Amino acid sequence: MVQRKAIKMIRELENLLCKQRLEELGHLSLKKKSLRGDLIRVFQYLKGGSRWRPLFTRRRQVAKEKAPAARPVLTRRFSRTTFPLRVIPNCQFRSKTARLKTFTANQLDEIKDPSGLFYILPFQKGYLVNWDVQRQVWDYLFGKEMYQVDFVDTNIIITEPYFNFTSIQESMNEILFEEYQFQAVLRVNAGALSAHRYFRDNPSELCCIIVDSGYSFTHIVPYCRSKKKKEAIIRINVGGKLLTNHLKEIISYRQLHVMDETHVINQVKEDVCYVSQDFYKDMDIAKLKGEENTVMVDYVLPDFSTIKKGFCKPREEMVLSGKYKTGEQILRLTNERFAVPEILFHPSDIGIQEMGIPEAIVHSIQNLPEEMQPHFFKNIVLTGGNTLFPGFRDRVYSEVRCLTPTDYDVSVVLPENPITYSWEGGKLISENDDFEDMIVTREDYEEHGHNICEEKFDI
Repeated sequence: MVQRKAIKMIRELENLLCKQRLEELGHLSLKKKSLRGDLIRVFQYLKGGSRWRPLFTRRRQVAKEKAPAARPVLTRRFSRTTFPLRVIPNCQFRSKTARLKTFTANQLDEIKDPSGLFYILPFQKGYLVNWDVQRQVWDYLFGKEMYQVDFVDTNIIITEPYFNFTSIQESMNEILFEEYQFQAVLRVNAGALSAHRYFRDNPSELCCIIVDSGYSFTHIVPYCRSKKKKEAIIRINVGGKLLTNHLKEIISYRQLHVMDETHVINQVKEDVCYVSQDFYKDMDIAKLKGEENTVMVDYVLPDFSTIKKGFCKPREEMVLSGKYKTGEQILRLTNERFAVPEILFHPSDIGIQEMGIPEAIVHSIQNLPEEMQPHFFKNIVLTGGNTLFPGFRDRVYSEVRCLTPTDYDVSVVLPENPITYSWEGGKLISENDDFEDMIVTREDYEEHGHNICEEKFDI
């Protein structure tokens, strides 16, 4: 089928151009693997030049579903400039007050009333499935409104999940090379960038284990000499989205219907939740009344007119009995504060039969050769937004320490900014002398197609 289409295409060119010039091309191999490169060389010859946009692209039909996670994009040209580092939402929004208008990425700041915000997300369970939304986000990011990227002169480093589907990888190649025409591309896992950053700061270390707890799920990935140990990778299907949804359900059942207030409740989660060091002790405290209940907080919800962002009431201003007379809408939170992040450590609390993060770390390391294990236990690196919960690092350390042989040292490292840690690693990689050997150029892609990407990118 592929060969027939290629032959038909070449015959159409024969009708348009001089047959004698076409015959100079000689024999064409129409094998499936080399077909794409052969056709591109034919077109380049007939056009009389080497730099041009391919006349055909291949598109894969991908399910159009809503999706969670955001993936950072790094362009090499901009990593060396003085632009401030910005974390931009990888999604589109619609508000209940302006349903007909779609806001993209950081245009969220333009929405006057973010209550009832409707998310249109390109990722589903961590995998890129809605290409239409992703294209619009990239068009905005690369366009005049943001960075005004000159694609011909720009290399891009882009992250993707571990063991990504081949169809998604191929679609990514086509869009980056054929639509945007980037000069070169490096597709890599976020954990590999974090490991590179860690090894740069700790050159004497040969091994580390990256704990990446993000929006869709949590990955435990050991790296040795910058190479991941695939046999020991563990994925836990718990991430920030699940925690936010669970908090919405608890609050809706106990106090106020907030199932449509994802944006607001996510802010509540980030402001008040913490990881308990002693779950049962904190649970007993949460049952107490009045001043003795040190866990209880009152959270003032935003009304987006006088109160633009929610906040916690200072302890001395809390009304412990009765109602507030100020007219503010209050959420009173007690055990929700630590019960929601506890899911990261005990997913079975809500029926997810998987290991918690500390147990998964130990299990992953135990899958490695015994002589390597001490090096991983003393180089545990926490990345991702969930690691910002107060008490997260201490809880991971204490539980891993309990599960580890006493003759092994345990060290858990929480970077200053665990959200941008992988971006910093990507910036360092782009400045390496061997960066040119890691990337795939547009010329390589036009010559060899997806095969060259499979060979170079260790996903």
